[in-house]
Amino acid sequence: MKKYEIVKSKMDFNNIIKNSPFIKNKNFVIYIRKKEESNPKFGIAISKSVGNAVERNKLKRRLRSIIDNSKNDFKKERDYIIMIKRSCKELNYQEMKIELDSLLKEII
Repeated sequence: MKKYEIVKSKMDFNNIIKNSPFIKNKNFVIYIRKKEESNPKFGIAISKSVGNAVERNKLKRRLRSIIDNSKNDFKKERDYIIMIKRSCKELNYQEMKIELDSLLKEII
């Protein structure tokens, strides 16, 4: 993900989580906020209860890679906050991609 594609402000991040609709499955929760700009922005959240810093960073790197490879599946005029759940720790890259793709199909 490029820097301009990331939700940076803590206020924006919290605003999206508190005031936006979401969809979820066993491994992810995706909060979606509609906006007027044409570029989608992404935020990734993961709890400290998932594991130590090494494990959390590994999951975030995998998710960023999945997002980069499937940017066309995301709608343009929206912001997304993707929360990673603890059960995602047991998945490999391909399984994570399948789970995220199934959630994205529900958005459409």
